[in-house]
Amino acid sequence: SDLLVRAASLRTFKVCTRVFMAEKRPRSGLRLIRFEHEGSVKLGVEIGEGGNVVDLHAADSTIPADMRTFLTQGSESIQKAKNALAQGAPEIPRAQIQLKAPISDPEKVICVGMNYVDHCTEQNVPVPKEPVIFSKFSSAITDPGSPISSEETENLDFEVEMVIVIGKTGKRISETDAMSHVAGFTVAHDVSARDWQLKKNGGQWLLGKTMDTYCPIGPAIVTTESITDPHNLGIRCRLNGEIVQDSNTKQLVHKTPALLAFISRFVTLRPGDLILTGTPPGVGCFRKPPIWQIGRA
Repeated sequence: SDLLVRAASLRTFKVCTRVFMAEKRPRSGLRLIRFEHEGSVKLGVEIGEGGNVVDLHAADSTIPADMRTFLTQGSESIQKAKNALAQGAPEIPRAQIQLKAPISDPEKVICVGMNYVDHCTEQNVPVPKEPVIFSKFSSAITDPGSPISSEETENLDFEVEMVIVIGKTGKRISETDAMSHVAGFTVAHDVSARDWQLKKNGGQWLLGKTMDTYCPIGPAIVTTESITDPHNLGIRCRLNGEIVQDSNTKQLVHKTPALLAFISRFVTLRPGDLILTGTPPGVGCFRKPPIWQIGRA
C-alpha cells in the first residue's frame, strides 16, 4: 500500500522501531518537512516518501522559513509552495539532507488517552464517553531517528500515534467546521515511562510522558488534501523488524471533528498545535510478560 507518512528509526540504545501510516490511494497534496542542509535548518517539501526535497524559502523568498509561520498563513503559503513546485524549483538530493521534526515549537502538544476501541479492549476497560486529555511539553519533541533518553526510567514503552496538525485558530469549533482547522497529519512516537506515569508522582501522567526526547514526530506533515479519510488509515509500530502494533484509525473512539470540538471548548487551538490522537493495542506494558525498551543505565 502507498505510504502516507513514515518515521525514521527511533533508537533506544540498541532497539529500533519504525512507525508508519498507510493509505491506499495516490498522494496529491504536500509532504511538508524541516531538514538540515549545509549547516542550517530549512522548510521544505518532500517529493514523494523518501525522495528528494525542495527548499521552499529558497524557491520563493516570500514563503516563510519556519513551519509555524507557514501554517499560520494557511492557504496562501500552501499555494505558493505548489506554485514553486510547478515552476520546477530545484531539488536537493535526499542524501545531502538530515530530516528534522516537522515542527519543533508548537504552542501546545495535546494528547488523547484510551482512544482506540481495541486498545481499551486489551486493558479490559470501558470505552471513554469523553476524550481523556493530557499533554506533553514541546521540549519533548525530537527528530525522527534521534536517540531517546532512558536515564530516569526502568519501564520505557512505545506508542505509535496519528497526529492532527492545526492550521487555523479556533475556539469552540463545531464538528462540522473542524476539518477546516486542520492543516494535515503526521505520526508520533508517544514515548512513555510507565513507572513515572502509573506508579509515581501521585498518579499524574505528565512526567511519564514529557521527558526530553519523548515525542519523536514526523518526518512529514501530510496536508489534508492528500488524505481521502484520515479515519481509515493503517497504523503500525515495528520493533526490531517485528510488528508490535497493527491497527487502523477507524478504531478511534473520538475522531478528528469530535476531538477539535471537545478540546476547543477549553483552550484556543492555534496553527502548529499538535494533537496526538491515541495509540492502538500492543504496547509493551500490557503484554505478558511486559516488553520494556531498556532498563535504567
